[in-house]
Amino acid sequence: MSAKASQQRRLFISDCEGPISKNDNAYELSEHFIPKGASFFALISKYDDVQADVVKRSGYKAGDTLRLILPFLKAYGVTNEKIKKFSMEHILLVRGAKDTLRFVNNLMPSFIVSTSYEQYIHVLCNWVDFPCENVYCTALNLDRYQISKKEVERLRQLREEITAMNLIEIPDGAVSVNDFSERDKKTIRRLDDIFWQEIAEMESDRMLKEVNPVGGVEKARAIEDVVDRMSGRLSDVMYVGDSITDVQSFQLVRQNDGLTVSFNGNRYAVREAEVVVLSNNTTVTSVLADVFSKFGKSHVVKLVEEWSYSALKRYRITPALRNHMIKLYPEALPQVEMITSKNKERLIKESSAFRKTVRGEAIGRLG
Repeated sequence: MSAKASQQRRLFISDCEGPISKNDNAYELSEHFIPKGASFFALISKYDDVQADVVKRSGYKAGDTLRLILPFLKAYGVTNEKIKKFSMEHILLVRGAKDTLRFVNNLMPSFIVSTSYEQYIHVLCNWVDFPCENVYCTALNLDRYQISKKEVERLRQLREEITAMNLIEIPDGAVSVNDFSERDKKTIRRLDDIFWQEIAEMESDRMLKEVNPVGGVEKARAIEDVVDRMSGRLSDVMYVGDSITDVQSFQLVRQNDGLTVSFNGNRYAVREAEVVVLSNNTTVTSVLADVFSKFGKSHVVKLVEEWSYSALKRYRITPALRNHMIKLYPEALPQVEMITSKNKERLIKESSAFRKTVRGEAIGRLG
């Protein structure tokens, strides 16, 4: 390969949960192992959104929910092996995901950057035959932490208190806790006390200090590491994400002229990406990646602006892929649009609603 060709090598990087799988593994672990774990996780996830996007707590990043729940998972007897076994039994892919990963990996170097625990990601990689060495995820060895029976009992009491709280509602445009309702101010301040005062005095605090979820800025750093490893450029990156943990990744890639795609994203993802995809099948990702690998971002933009059956042929989609797309969608193609200031609010609503039909109501409404 010539030096010039090497410089033009394009890279595919994707989040996992959302664009590849329907799982929210941390939510599912909480639901399974912690009493009333679904409501427990939903509240902590909203608190995570508040800390990352509103309060912007120093040293806190989107996705740190995955460290906040660890003392409670530990208190209910969760181990590394239990996480692995549960994950193996509950992998749920978005339709087409295995074929998309295989197709895209043959087009260009491909990577997964995920906030998920390593036990889940490694199981998924084995499931879809994706190289684990091309994955960035949250390292976790839960077995190395030991907590006393007294601490276990206190954590279980705190779990009861947390699950009795009402779900936080984040007002549009909120910039501080003062913008919340009185009820939610009280909830946020109590959670502050629990995590940053009480648990800070426990042995469990080691989990909060030592486990570093790959979300927010850590995802962006992972992308920079991929580019460095491959001697590439950020302008040659196609990044696919769907949630608040992808915000900094979207910003990094977009600001450096790479391509950013929200796949069934929530409001945080649509707010920061350039292309929105609403689809129950990942073949759309394959189509966009096909054009990106051959011709770059500008041609993907033109394809999306002209999104139609005739455009699939005009932009020289691989024939077998184009035929598969038409077979999947003989009457109407999935919704794919460029995000603009004029359509952003509409797309936020449409994507958020569609997201719930693909991933389920409970997971779909998480940040």
